[in-house]
Amino acid sequence: MFGTGILKKVRWASILHLMTGNSANSALMLLATIIAARALAPENYGVMVLVLAIGRVCERLVRFESWQPLVRFVAEEEERGADPDRIASLYRFGLLLDISSALAAALLAIGSAYLLSGLFGIAESQRWLILIYACAVAVNIRGMPSAVLRLAGRFKSLAYIQLFANTSRLALAVACYFADAGLMAFIIVWTVAQMFDSILFTCYGLWVLHKAGTPSPLLASSRGLTARFPGFLKFAFSTNLSSMLRTMTHEADTLLVGTFAGPAMAGLYHLAKRIAKLALQISDLVQTVAYPDLSRMWSNDNVSEFKKMVLALQILLLGVGVAVFLSLLLLAKPAIMFFFGAEYTGIYPLLLGQVIAVAFMMHASPSRAAMLAMNEPGYVLMVACISSLAFFGVAFAAMPHIGALGAVAAHITFAALTALFLDVAFWRRLARMPDAKELVEGRAE
Repeated sequence: MFGTGILKKVRWASILHLMTGNSANSALMLLATIIAARALAPENYGVMVLVLAIGRVCERLVRFESWQPLVRFVAEEEERGADPDRIASLYRFGLLLDISSALAAALLAIGSAYLLSGLFGIAESQRWLILIYACAVAVNIRGMPSAVLRLAGRFKSLAYIQLFANTSRLALAVACYFADAGLMAFIIVWTVAQMFDSILFTCYGLWVLHKAGTPSPLLASSRGLTARFPGFLKFAFSTNLSSMLRTMTHEADTLLVGTFAGPAMAGLYHLAKRIAKLALQISDLVQTVAYPDLSRMWSNDNVSEFKKMVLALQILLLGVGVAVFLSLLLLAKPAIMFFFGAEYTGIYPLLLGQVIAVAFMMHASPSRAAMLAMNEPGYVLMVACISSLAFFGVAFAAMPHIGALGAVAAHITFAALTALFLDVAFWRRLARMPDAKELVEGRAE
């Protein structure tokens, strides 16, 4: 009974608006992926997946999420009435961090091509493909322009810019398919599309700054940035730690599959994971929209409504996850045959396992947002660390024996532990809290 009423307070219009843009991008990306998989066959497609995974892992390991410290520090400077030149220097600080980390990631990818590509199942004659994709890694500057657009409230622009890049990727992939192009052509297509996205994103961010009357960070002073903005680098390093944990469990797993089971199985595993994660977008969007409301409820001591909203969202999202699993159980096999072909039927068991992990993560999403609203980021990070250790323990124990299914089992372990630890901590803490009525009566006394 309470669920229906409390769910009306969730801003579903905002969620649907965001979902529209994200769904369009996901659909375009999935179509391009299907075309590449059909054109290349499992072995070559698996090599392509491993090349892209090496680039992404190197990028995430050294890339700083500079938009987070920028949003915080720029907001504080604007609150104090700082002059535009000082704000431009702050943006330059973030831009320099973005550029240096992007170049470092590209160099790391190049080094990995020569030192580690064979370990992941990429032949020596194919490692130069990593050098091609390293060009996209080198120009992938996201932090500074993302901070500009977020502070300017231009959230829709984030999705629309990706639409341009994904549309171009799809068009080029179709051209490659009909031209009977090979692996190198598809690597170039993915590289060019990402470079186009990164450059367009950066240029648009600079244009938004110009329209707001802020001098260009490209021309701002670089003198004494660390002294003028103390704490900026420390904040950036702390956010990078969280990003590294996500990378190790959500990107490096594909490389592990390549190591233990070969490129073809890595390609199947990647496809299963990508399809399953489409459902996870729903919970990510719900968390994005619900988090401000949960924060307000908690800060206003509205514990009863806070509790009801979290529980209602958990039940709803878990129900969506179960519905997705049952739908795939019935429809996934014929859909895989139709879209990918008989060579890719090995996706099916991997996909079902990934959806189980996604269902756990969907259930955990509201409690994670609630713990952050309760100012418990340290506990959330600790849960991520413990779950990540369990992930790698299961992966290394199982993958030598059951291949890609071992990585799926590791994901299920990670997701189940995350849901368990967050739920236990959240509900135990709420059990010790009075509801809103008791708080009011206590204050009145």
